[in-house]
Amino acid sequence: MNWPIIIKTAIRDSRKDRSKLLLFMSSIVLGVAALVAINSFNDNLVSDIETQSKSLLGADMTVGGNKPIPESLIASLDSLTTEASSEVELFSMSYLPSVSESQFVRLKGLSGGFPYYGNLVTEPASAADTYQTGRYALVDDGMMLQYGLQVGDSIKLGEVTFPIHGRLMTAFGSVDMGSSFAPSVYISGAEVAATELIQPGSLANYKNYYKVESDTDLDAWKEERKERFRNESMRVTTVEDQRENLQEAFSNLNNFLNIVALISLLLACIGVASSVLIYVKTKVQSIAILRCLGMRGEEAFMVYFLQIFVLGVLSVIVGVAIGSIIQVILPIVLKGFLPYEVNMTMSYSAMIKGFLMGVVITTLFALGPLLSVRNITPLKTLRISDDPVPSDPLRWLIYLLIILSITGFLYSLTGSILDSGLFTLGILAAFLILFGVAKLVTWGVRKFLPQNASFVLRQGLSNLYRPNNQTQTLIVSIGLGTGILTLLFILQGLILGNVEGMGAGNQPNMIVFGIEADQKEEMETITKSFDMPVIQHVPVVTMELAGWQGRTKKDWLQDTTRTASRWAINREARVSYREEMSPDDELIEGVYTGVHNGGDSIMISLGERYAEGLDVGIGDELVWNVQGAVIKTYVGSIRKINFRKMESRFFILFPTGVLEDAPQFMILVTKSPDKQVTADFRNAVVKSMPSASVIDLGSILVTLNDIVTKVSYVIKFMAGFSILIGLIVLISSLFLSKFQRIRESVLLRTLGAVEKKIYRINAVEYAALGSLSALTGIMLAVVGSYLLAKFVFNLDFNLSWWPILGIFVFIVALTVLIGLLNSRDVVKRSPLEVLRNV
Repeated sequence: MNWPIIIKTAIRDSRKDRSKLLLFMSSIVLGVAALVAINSFNDNLVSDIETQSKSLLGADMTVGGNKPIPESLIASLDSLTTEASSEVELFSMSYLPSVSESQFVRLKGLSGGFPYYGNLVTEPASAADTYQTGRYALVDDGMMLQYGLQVGDSIKLGEVTFPIHGRLMTAFGSVDMGSSFAPSVYISGAEVAATELIQPGSLANYKNYYKVESDTDLDAWKEERKERFRNESMRVTTVEDQRENLQEAFSNLNNFLNIVALISLLLACIGVASSVLIYVKTKVQSIAILRCLGMRGEEAFMVYFLQIFVLGVLSVIVGVAIGSIIQVILPIVLKGFLPYEVNMTMSYSAMIKGFLMGVVITTLFALGPLLSVRNITPLKTLRISDDPVPSDPLRWLIYLLIILSITGFLYSLTGSILDSGLFTLGILAAFLILFGVAKLVTWGVRKFLPQNASFVLRQGLSNLYRPNNQTQTLIVSIGLGTGILTLLFILQGLILGNVEGMGAGNQPNMIVFGIEADQKEEMETITKSFDMPVIQHVPVVTMELAGWQGRTKKDWLQDTTRTASRWAINREARVSYREEMSPDDELIEGVYTGVHNGGDSIMISLGERYAEGLDVGIGDELVWNVQGAVIKTYVGSIRKINFRKMESRFFILFPTGVLEDAPQFMILVTKSPDKQVTADFRNAVVKSMPSASVIDLGSILVTLNDIVTKVSYVIKFMAGFSILIGLIVLISSLFLSKFQRIRESVLLRTLGAVEKKIYRINAVEYAALGSLSALTGIMLAVVGSYLLAKFVFNLDFNLSWWPILGIFVFIVALTVLIGLLNSRDVVKRSPLEVLRNV
């Protein structure tokens, strides 16, 4: 090849059309910017996890469970550690005397010097060091602001009133969103017993924190004793475990962000492919002349490949630079989801990855339409036709390389060939569906275009299938972007609508648990005094599984061939008894036995999930330890439990006549008519029964709405990359399509068409394009959201059409506006002047 001539020709030929190339390459800038910004953020997040894991754990190791650590394990732990602290955590009601209000809180009773790494942030700062020296409390700052509390006010926890010693600015190791349901309150561990909040059935969790010598191999120590601790239902967490947990917790976030970046880049590349195709068609005459002058097809291809490649590399470099700047915004957007502040630094690996991925994907997508340059003959200087492009094996090779590059990128994210392959197939299926719809629309308009329609309508609609039409490009790119945005709006509305529906009609919206057995009548009296119904008032008995199928629990745990899950074996069972099962549950196997008659075998009912976890069936023997008493039972029935209603549900149901004399507490389910009654009822319960806790679904709905709004905001912000790039593809495609429509519009002007008629023709074409693009994306979003609602989230499918209509109108209006702006050059200038500049 004559490279000096090729390079010189490429430079000279690009002078006139650089503005066209720069416009469609702007989408690549944004696509690469999204990729680099997200990868940089992920790299910084992973780096901070490595350095801050110990500070987030607060110790070298923790051991905890739903019961105190057994004495058999204490000696082993004491010989390992240099310092130890303990924590008791439980959820309970609190009462605020200064404002006569009550609040559901997460109470932590701490003893010892925890945290050993990091700091407990309080105001005043000294409160973190002194709250354990007496009967003091640290209260979550958000809760204090909500009720207008000040340091020195009081908070009643169970039977004890604590002065508020300081504001708790950050509950140690917690994430803002998770603590929204129950604000944290810290007291000294020595004061927990005095509150009398820990009663049979209390939801208490015990944890010990340990600091060890720096040269101790904790992971090896844990591995040797793992089974021993697990058999006692104790969880051991080291710094390495904390690091892995954090990485796993944020892996979905990382994958989501990277998938958004990949979709953004793919949308940009679709715009590139379409624009290159149009650009090549505008250059047919120039290429044919070059062929007449003796340039070979491969050399002509290199002229235009160099133009696209160089501009693509420049665009990628600009995108890398912009992405490095954008990364500082992501920690602000994701602030409520991160347990610590991410330190943002330049990630050179993300920049290199973004550069390479941008160049490779852009080049591959541009190569497809560029290959046709090799087939343009000198005859094109004499004959203008729209002959079909001959089959080119290299084009299929390009398609294969595109699929392989996408799969490789996804593999670098997931580390799984199967997952990356499946997701690639999903992306390919979405594009093929959109492409198929575009083909169907083009065929349908051409086949069924009404011949008796007005000239303006026929002329505008026929542009959808004429040569150089943009129907396929716009439906694929804008349809996908519209689909993403619509899907987000639909899912957000479904989640909020289903949650709000839980409190509608006669659905209960309040649960009281921790009621002592001798307080049953008093609780019902308080409830009825507020004209609130007693929907459920059921007993709860705490017990543990001692063995099943003729073997003890210890034997089963030591059996490495067992099929039962450890969670089902070790869980502390909270069971109830009743004569009839809930009408909302579905009986799958056996017969429900609601009454036990003396000497008969005790037949119990199990939830389907628990029966599968324990791998038992009808007739199997289960032995229970009911707080010291051993009871032998048999599986009489298996139920499918409906958890969607706000009522108490139990994996294990006993018949009546067995557990009435066992230690137990009660759960009451009721419905409050409004917020004021809820507050008054809650205060009355807390004053009369300090150990009882009131869960108000109304307040949870408010918190859940905030969380869903926050999640929706983050997703929309990230999806905004895709939407913005889709709009740029729309703008660039419509701008470039102007050059394909100029000759037709000028011909219409020459034949006497007035300005208004040309505007109307273009308005019809662009309105049809916008409508088809938006409608296709919305249809995909509706189908996708229906499938997700029914088979993933198990939600009632009730659409809110107003946001969807707003998206549709916005896309159509923007398409028409850009299309009409493009028409100004034709209608405002003389036909001869326009043709000279084409």
